[in-house]
Amino acid sequence: MLHLPWPDLVAMVFAVALGYTMFGFGGFGANVVALPLLAHLMPLRFAVPMMLVLDLGAAAFLGLKNRRLVEGRELLRLLPWLLVGMFVGATLLVKADEKALLALLGAFVLAVAAWSLFAAHATPAGPKPVSTRWALPAGVGGGVFSALFGSGGPLYTIYLARRVPDPARLRASIATLIFGAAGVRGALFLGNGLLAQPGLLQTSLALLPGAALGYFLGSRLHAHLPAAYVRQGVWLMLIASGISLLWRSLA
Repeated sequence: MLHLPWPDLVAMVFAVALGYTMFGFGGFGANVVALPLLAHLMPLRFAVPMMLVLDLGAAAFLGLKNRRLVEGRELLRLLPWLLVGMFVGATLLVKADEKALLALLGAFVLAVAAWSLFAAHATPAGPKPVSTRWALPAGVGGGVFSALFGSGGPLYTIYLARRVPDPARLRASIATLIFGAAGVRGALFLGNGLLAQPGLLQTSLALLPGAALGYFLGSRLHAHLPAAYVRQGVWLMLIASGISLLWRSLA
């Protein structure tokens, strides 16, 4: 396990709990919320595979729990492009400079937060259907950012929300896709050695209670609070986090 001061350990638990609150609330978002915060406490090459261990358990629980609701055809359309993107992303994670990765993560978080805030105010009618041809950019882009930061969920969601109108089916499909992507990431990270880093598994297990607490709170919020208010608060926080990562990458 990483040897960190108590304030940093508390911050890690908070980051993971907040990320999995979003996961329990909407079926995705654990990494895109937690990773920018964790990047201030540890190298990204440690944080990304560490979060993967938590992802496998959480996504499996939510996806398998609602497996009968999964839209299999839509996931199969994304699969080949997802694999291409993940191979590219895993290669970048190993070879790219840490500051470049921080800058890319900061820019990605800002883009996701800005898009989410814009979409929340764009139209009350809901997302419009799109062609299946959008599976290619959604799959490749989602695969790249899934392997890089475990944060391809927002890209998958933008596409699937326009293909799967039923909220329960959408939530189950996203969770299943994230679980499958996590399995592929696990195989890639075993191959390139990222999962073999000393203390990684112990750190993930130590943070597991925070992830479980966050998931429980997110599930409760999903049933009792308007989604727009919760998400807007988180996205505003992520804008500040993304700016801080860009600042660090330039320092």
